[in-house]
Amino acid sequence: MPEPIRVEVVYPLPQEQEIFSIQMPAGATVRQAVEACGVLQKYPEIDLANNKLGVFAKLVKPDAPLRDRDRVEIYRPLIADPKEVRKQRAADGKAMKKGAAEL
Repeated sequence: MPEPIRVEVVYPLPQEQEIFSIQMPAGATVRQAVEACGVLQKYPEIDLANNKLGVFAKLVKPDAPLRDRDRVEIYRPLIADPKEVRKQRAADGKAMKKGAAEL
């Protein structure tokens, strides 16, 4: 019988990270680890249909198999589109440069 694997499930919050260390049977999936660790009970806002999942910062499907010492990450939805934020920041920078040159 294969040895159980050890995995961490991480849910990053704005002020802290919740880390759940669990043992799973060999061949367990990302979804099974998330469901088994208790994070869904502690944070009911997590919706596996909407929240993306990753292993060591690489996006994976919920049915991806886990290996010993994997770190499963649950990503929160983005509040703002990073491309739009960059465009706005660039536009603000141009406006400041124009204003500064006129002084």
